[in-house]
This record gives sequence, structure tokens and C-alpha cells, in this order.
Amino acid sequence: MKPMTQNPIQAIQFNDRVAIVTGAGAGLGRSHALELARRGAKVVVNDLGAGDAQSVVDEIVAAGGEALAHGANVTKPDEVKDMVDHALEQWGRIDILVNNAGILRDKSFSKMTVEDFQLVLNVHVMGAVVCTKAVWDHMKEAGYGRIVMTSSSSGIYGNFGQANYGAAKMGLVGLMNVLHLEGQKYGIHVNALAPTAATQMTEGLISPEALALMTTQSVSAGLAYLVSDGAPSRLVLCAGAGAYAATKVYETEGAYLMPDEQTAEGVATHIASITDPEGQQPFVQGFQQTSKFVGKAADHFGVDLKGGL
Repeated sequence: MKPMTQNPIQAIQFNDRVAIVTGAGAGLGRSHALELARRGAKVVVNDLGAGDAQSVVDEIVAAGGEALAHGANVTKPDEVKDMVDHALEQWGRIDILVNNAGILRDKSFSKMTVEDFQLVLNVHVMGAVVCTKAVWDHMKEAGYGRIVMTSSSSGIYGNFGQANYGAAKMGLVGLMNVLHLEGQKYGIHVNALAPTAATQMTEGLISPEALALMTTQSVSAGLAYLVSDGAPSRLVLCAGAGAYAATKVYETEGAYLMPDEQTAEGVATHIASITDPEGQQPFVQGFQQTSKFVGKAADHFGVDLKGGL
């Protein structure tokens, strides 16, 4: 398929913006940090222990940018606070947070230990929570913020052997949904990136020919858009091998069942109409579902809901 021709837009720049990128010592995080710095951002390069992070900082500085390394463990609030304090002392603001840090502990669910399940959730979900919590009030006060959660098709669609990783990655979509609503009036936009790229996490899982197509740079292009001034909010952007798509959750119109049909057997009888995609639509908050369901019941019983639920 040929790429569509689009009207040119103004170049995306991050001059005077300050970004924190977690897990940025290698792979996608490194690519994200370099891309943001290349476009003018001052970058806190976070990686556990800071050793790999310093090499990324050196690369940014050598190219004329500004960056600092920090080895905070993203699951530890005191270490993350120290990282945020360093950024504020150095540059006086924090505009962008990229929650990229993550680990894998892949095994089939029957062979996976509870400890490995908990560890993956702690790093991906609680790490994002801890880092976001540390910058949230600063962004609220500034009236501006761009936050990205790193999701995955493993959570959105499922992937064998990744129950822990998939649960964590879908959990981050839920976190995005709520923080989008809470951040709206403060100018805080919250999005999710679902990447596919050639990194240590994909090594050995995909053929060399495919890996050659899956550049980290193409994913970081999507990331840069998600944290730009003109970014949307509550978008799950999928990126890989130079291709981009959006993941959306739709709810079918569904069906109202008569009181005597509101049984397991009644649901089974009407499952075709319940799952019929005609008329499905994306919702932007959970209460829309409640409103729809109660509306159907009200129509049946002739209840006037003009005053609201």
C-alpha cells in the first residue's frame, strides 16, 4: 500500500522542554531519549544503576544537547523523588514523562511463579504509577504535561507465555484512561505507546530479517508525536517497522432482556444480538456504559430519565 500524501505540518520541537525517560539505557528507551534530545529537549536518562544511562547522556551532550543520568529504581518512591528533584534543581520544570522501564519473565502460566508475576507487575505498573505520581502535581501546577505509558499487543490482544507481562501492559491502558480524565483540565495529556521493535526483549523471538525492519527509530517517531505540544490524549498508538495504527476499545449496542430472560440461559439465547457489532461505538468513560444500560431498562419500563440517572 502506498503512503498517503499529507499536508506538511510545522516541525515538532521540544526546545525548553524537560523530559524524563525511564529504562533509557538501551533499546527503545535509549532511542526515545536521543530523539527527544535531538529535537531540543533536556532529558533525564533513567536506568537502574545509571551505568548505561551515562553513556546515553554522553552521546546527547556530544551532540550539543543537555542531559543527566539517574539510576533510580522506578518502583521505589524515594529514589524516584530524588530523580525528580534533580531535574527540578537542574532545569526548574518537568514537562514530559515517558514510562518505558520494563522487564520480562516469560513462562507459561502453569510454570510461572507468583513471585515472577508480581515482579513484572511491580516494574511495569507500579513503576509507572510511582513515576507519574512524582511528577503529577508539578504538571498540574504548571498547567502542562505529557505522559506516555508503554503498553503492548501482548496485553491488548494476548501472547502465549506472557500472562504477567500482558496483565501489566493492559493495566497501563486502564491507568491511561483514568489519568486522561483527571488531567484534562490541567493541560496534562496521557497516551499509551504499543511498540514493536528490535530490542533485547525481542532478541531470539523474531527472525533476523524481520528484526532488520523493526527499527527503534520508527517507534520513537510515534513517541515524539505523543509528547508534542499538539498531542492528543487517551490514544493507544501502535508502532513497529515503520507502520502505525491506533487501538480502540468498542462496545456493542447490546440487547435488553425481559425480566424473565435475565438468566444465564437468557444470555445464551441472545448472545448473537449481544455481540452483534452493528452500532458499536467507542466509549470515553465508564459511566457511558451505565447510562446506556439503564436507558435500555428505562425504555422497557417507561421510566422518565430526563432528569438524568
